[in-house]
Amino acid sequence: MARVKKQNGQAPQAQEDKAHPLADELRPGQSLELLKELHILTRDGKLNQDSRRKLKQVYHLYQFIEPLLKQVLEDKPDIQLVDHGAGKSYLGFILYDLFFKGLPPGSTVYGIETRDELVERSRELARRFGFDGMRFLNLSVAESIASSELPAQVDVVTALHACNTATDDAIRFALEKRARFIVLVPCCQAEVASVLKRNKAKSLARDALTEIWRHPIHTREFGSQVTNVLRCLQLEAHGYQVNVTELVGWEHSMKNELIIASYRDLPRTRPSARLQEVLRSLGLEELEERFFTPA
Repeated sequence: MARVKKQNGQAPQAQEDKAHPLADELRPGQSLELLKELHILTRDGKLNQDSRRKLKQVYHLYQFIEPLLKQVLEDKPDIQLVDHGAGKSYLGFILYDLFFKGLPPGSTVYGIETRDELVERSRELARRFGFDGMRFLNLSVAESIASSELPAQVDVVTALHACNTATDDAIRFALEKRARFIVLVPCCQAEVASVLKRNKAKSLARDALTEIWRHPIHTREFGSQVTNVLRCLQLEAHGYQVNVTELVGWEHSMKNELIIASYRDLPRTRPSARLQEVLRSLGLEELEERFFTPA
């Protein structure tokens, strides 16, 4: 599996890739065998509709993450990246294959996942491909905050489709670890919607704007929107610059919002006040601990 390396953390395109009919759809240096093991390519090296969707999502996300990794390397010789809710570690393996394997020793990609069978599979796959800088830990996102198996400070935190409050736990982890960059694709945000639903009758009597989330489908969608608004305000309240965009086109995924936060030590007072105001206006005061701001 050895490949010749070149500068800037990229490997030259392998001979098998150059001749491959999918070469135009794959990144230079991408391991075909790895994509097969991740079930992004079929065993005979082809893409089906589902695998093409997965590949497009991960590559599109890589397009946003690669410049962040390069910024880290401008200031220090190694990168510590933690991927929360890693699942089968599509993102971690492709990041390592395209970027990390070309770096000197010291950089590490950590995959955090609660399902032991996926952790063991990822460990075995990393061994087979010689990805020595990958670590996989059988932990919840919340448990990882206090785990001694992770460094005291990390550079980049990612959470791709970490369900419900796992995204908020990833944010808490990133804040505790003083992460320079945070990359989130939120998923299945149910907590805020459940609080809106529980307090709906009281809110309807108080404010006509509650009509926005009176019907159940609107409660779910509005709750999802508000959750991400609160997350952005929370990150800004901790000094981050936040950019929100879409991951891929809606034809590929309904869970489509991409949040990228870069620590800039920005003023914190206004976003903190706005976050508290949103919580009060929507009757979500009980979630203050979830969306905590600096004391």
